[in-house]
Order: sequence, then C-alpha cells, then structure tokens
Amino acid sequence: MKKIELNDILKYRFLSGVRYSPNEKCAAFVLKYADEKKNSYPSFIYVVEGGKVRQLTGLGKEGSFFFEDDENILFVASRSDEEKESAKAGSEETNYYRINIHGGEAVKAFTLPFSGSISERIDKTRFLINGHFDIDYPDYYKMSAKERKEVAEKVKEEKDYQVVTESPFYFNGAGYVNKKRSGLYIYDMKTKKTERITDDKFDVSDSIILNDYIYYMGGSFTVVRPRNPQIYKYDLKTGKTVCLNFGEELKFGGLTVIDNKLIVLGNDEKKHGLNQDEALYTIDESNGKLTKFFEPDRSYWDSVGTDCALGGGRNMIEGEKLHYISTRRNASEIFSLDKSAKEKAVTDFGGAITCFDVTKDAKEFLLVAFMGQALEELYRLKNGKITKLTHFNDSMLKGRYVAVPEKITIQSEGYDIDGWVLKPIDYNPKKKYPAILEVHGGPKTVYGEIFHHEMQVFASEGYFVFFCNPVGSDGRGCKFADIRGHYGDHDFKNIMDFTDAVLKKYPQIDPKRVGVTGGSYGGFMTNWIVGHTDRFACAATQRSISNWISFHGVSDIGPFFATDQTAGNIEDKVKKMWEQSPLKYADNVKTPLLFIHSDEDYRCPLSQGMQFYTALANKGQIVRMCIFHGENHELSRSGKPKHRIRRLTEINNWMKEYLER
Repeated sequence: MKKIELNDILKYRFLSGVRYSPNEKCAAFVLKYADEKKNSYPSFIYVVEGGKVRQLTGLGKEGSFFFEDDENILFVASRSDEEKESAKAGSEETNYYRINIHGGEAVKAFTLPFSGSISERIDKTRFLINGHFDIDYPDYYKMSAKERKEVAEKVKEEKDYQVVTESPFYFNGAGYVNKKRSGLYIYDMKTKKTERITDDKFDVSDSIILNDYIYYMGGSFTVVRPRNPQIYKYDLKTGKTVCLNFGEELKFGGLTVIDNKLIVLGNDEKKHGLNQDEALYTIDESNGKLTKFFEPDRSYWDSVGTDCALGGGRNMIEGEKLHYISTRRNASEIFSLDKSAKEKAVTDFGGAITCFDVTKDAKEFLLVAFMGQALEELYRLKNGKITKLTHFNDSMLKGRYVAVPEKITIQSEGYDIDGWVLKPIDYNPKKKYPAILEVHGGPKTVYGEIFHHEMQVFASEGYFVFFCNPVGSDGRGCKFADIRGHYGDHDFKNIMDFTDAVLKKYPQIDPKRVGVTGGSYGGFMTNWIVGHTDRFACAATQRSISNWISFHGVSDIGPFFATDQTAGNIEDKVKKMWEQSPLKYADNVKTPLLFIHSDEDYRCPLSQGMQFYTALANKGQIVRMCIFHGENHELSRSGKPKHRIRRLTEINNWMKEYLER
C-alpha cells in the first residue's frame, strides 16, 4: 500500500461556496487546487445539473459568483488587458462578468467603481453590495476615472509609510485596516448608478433584506472599533435609515430570518465571556425590546479542524425554518429551527460540513463535506438519503494507506475526554514505534474523525499519531469551553492524562520517542507542555502565544482576547496574565523545540515566537526557528503551496531527527 506523501497536498481538490440557482434546477460551486509552479490556488466555477457535474469556467481566477437568474451566473474577474493594467495600477474597481450556465463566452455585465461583492438581489435591476473604501476617500465611487487614478497615485506614494490612528490597526489576513471600512451600496444595473447607504465612517458587519427594508449591523468610529455593533433599518422606498437602539448590553453577532421575522444573534458574555455561544433574539421594533428566542449552547458553525478545506460558503440559511451548521461533540451537522424554537438535527453522519445550501421547501440539501476518511466532496441529501455527486478526490486516496482513527474516551478532571489514535503504516504489534501528539488550535475548536493531511503524513512516515479534545474545546457547551483564567490548568492535565492512556493502551509506542506539536492555542499548549514536563523527546510549536502581557496591543484580538481569556489585564492584574504565560517557565525547558511562525501573522504575532525562542537560545537550549515571509496565521490551511510543503517538511525533519534515534 502506498504512503500519503507530504506533497500530496498538491493533488487534492478543495470545494466551497455551493449555491442553488433561483429555480433550484441547478447549482454551482467553486473548485480550487494547489498549483506549485505558480505557487497559488487556481479557482474555477462548476455547475451541477440533473445530477451531473461540469466545469463552467477555465481561466482559474473565478472564485466569487452570484446567480443573476435561472440561466446566468455573475462572477468577478479582470479579463481584458485594460482591466488587468488598471488593477496593477491600484484601481479599486470590481468587474462582474456574465456567463450562461450551459457555457459559452463570458461577457462583461458591469463594473463597480470600488472593491466590492454582491450580497443580495433587491429587485430585477438592483443589487445590495458590500463595498470597501478608505475614509480619506469616502466618495471614491463617485469620482471620475481621472480622479480615481489620482487617488491611486497618492496611495502608491504612501506605500513606504504606515500611519496608524485607529485600534485595532490590522487584521490577520487583511493586513493594515487603519481607516478602512466596509459599507453598503445599492447598485442599479439599468441606470448604472451607485448609492452608498451607510455613512462615511461606518463599518458593516452583517446585512439582510426583509420585505422592503435592509437591516444591517455595525457602527461608525474614529479611533476604537466598537465590539458591540448596533442594528439599523434602511427603508428601500423612502431611503431613510433609523437605528434600532437596544443599548450596550448585548454584543450582536449576526442577522437572520425565520418565517419572515427578523432574528438577531447576540451574546451578553456575562457567564462565559468570549466562550459564550450566541443566543437568538426576536425584535419588537415598537418598543425596542429583544426577547430571547433560542439558546442552543453550541456554536453556529463548523469548528472541526482539518488542513484540507479551502474557501468558505454558507453556514446559516434563513427561510420558513432556519438551517445552520453547528458543532456537536466531535462533528459538525446541519440543524433546523422553526418559529416555535423547535430544533431538529437534519444530518447525523459524524463528519464535518464546511458549507451547504437548501431548497426553499427544505426537501433537498447540497453539502460540501468530509465523510469518513475521504477528502472533501459535494453531496446531496434528499429524503434522508445522501448521494455523492463529485469524485474529485477518489483516485487520490485509492491504494494509499489512510489511517482510521481509533477512539479513546478517558476520565480526567471530572470530564470524559474524547480522543483518537492513528496507527502507523504497515503496523506490526510486535514492534516499537515513535509517536506524535497533536494539539488543536482555538482553543474553541475540535478534532473529529475526518481526514487531516498532516496527521496522515505522519502515520505514513511510521508514527503513531494521537490527539484529543480537552476542556476549552467546542461542541460540548459553554461551560466545557470556558477556561478563562485557567490556561494550562485542566486542559494541560486532560492532555497529559490522555497521553498516559494512549501509552498504556498501545504499549507498541516507545515512551522515550514521543513528540508534540500544535498551532495557535496548540502552539501555546506546546510551549506550556515543554515548560512543565520533559517527557517529550522533541516539540514543534507553531503560530504560538508565549507571553499574554506582550500579546496585548500587537495582536488584532489582543486588547480584548487576552484580558478575557486570562481573567487578567495590563492595568492591575498583570500577575494573572504572567502566570499563564509559557515564557515565565522558560528556565524549565529541556525539550528540543522547533518554532514555525509567519511574519504577517497578526493573530499570534511573530514576536510571540521570537520571545520564547530567544529565552531558550540564550540559555543554550536546542532550538530552531523557520519564519515564513508574506504568510499569516492561516499558513497551515491556506498558505502558499510551496510554503505549506516547506512548513510540513520542517516539522517532519525535526521529528525524524529526535524520534528515530
């Protein structure tokens, strides 16, 4: 049986953005793959009709699309030489092309005079657009081509400088966002006119059209971006906007609709802080009151970790019933919720659903999902039967060793903790093997029983691989996820207890040849582990946190995340933050440690890895750091193909050096 090779990631296909046409007779989705030569991810639109799948576009740059009607798709592209040159010159225009679902040449439909994307269709000629702009040039969309060119030249002149006047001033994956906003626009294809309906300092976080109104969420600011957006209502007939003021108590997270009634996702963060899942509220606009409608004690998204998904899609769809993805225990499933707040599980196959769409009568679903140990594919769910519609990745795994997770549930710190073990290729129970412990990020995510390239590579390299979901993980309610003020406490004990249980159940593992690795929270925990035990032969820490105090102010979420998660602050509870910082325990470290970090990681900034690296290097410890230029916090999941391969090569070589002696 063939091994899963490290660079097999170049052969995988990634699906996203599935969506039905208005008449629901066909659907479309996006397919991407890793192109090593171009070091990028070409992106194509595919159509599903009559159970058959066919490729619609072929340039490899069509990733964002919208059904204009039953027969035509609008997608963003720069196809003409003029458009390409304009983009190189710094133009913020967005060109939409139209293509028939049955093929033919794409023709230009319209151009938005700013960077933006279609949110919803208002009527036959008008679209609601989410557009991006700089508050120094709020009327950019009204300017002539000559004026926009002058703006582009001014911006280009400032490329060597970065002036910061706001907080936070950058976001992971978006770069510096100082003075950058998302606004709502109405674009009319017939008149080719554009109107911005939000003010020139407003930042929109969500919007939805209901009856003759656009409801949207966000707020205006000049220095500090508010974490508690307000809800606004725009009248499509009169053009007037009102604020539905509900005070400061709830932090609103989204808008949706159930049976023609507006529903708001909100969270007061009183019980569990940022770990608290949002409840659903109905709105009484006559008196400004919110009434809690539903509280599932679960998140509304897929939080099952994998490095084989690329791109987004819909995870909540309004209608007569609300349908949404939610993580339950160790898997993500689709649930429905009716107007009487009755919830029902629609799927229950124990895998992970990354996005979906549903027909208006809720009798048919299309899912982009991981099932069993297969890679991502498109499935149809109808009458309780799941049908696989695509087979892009079937041949990739055929004849290869794919380790099947063997579940272990242990008791630790008053909780039952779920975990899994992957056996190495050509497993012989009479032999001794090295092993690698993997720790997930988040911490509010989960591991599940789905395909994970990195883990399968390690299994094919001859390692046992084991992993678990300690306290702090998603899928089991807010209380289980709440480790505020206790980082490195019960979670660390859970992971060590699980390690003990694995070594006991699998005596074939050599306890002297066990390594550990993890990224983000998993990087924090790797740092914590090596500072509190020397039981591991080596470790690889990725995009980690080492110092909660210095994390404040340099992370895009630092000002609120560090304070919430440590139950400390930089004003008068610094000790609380320092006690939970791995850097405090650097003198205890004896484990050879590899650091993986990216210089554009604004979630867990490079300085976090550098501080821990320097502390260990200066006392003579065995350390190595690999820094990826131009990458961010998502390196392992969506970094450039060559960088992803190099990252995994670094970790694999490190493990071999210390675990195969």
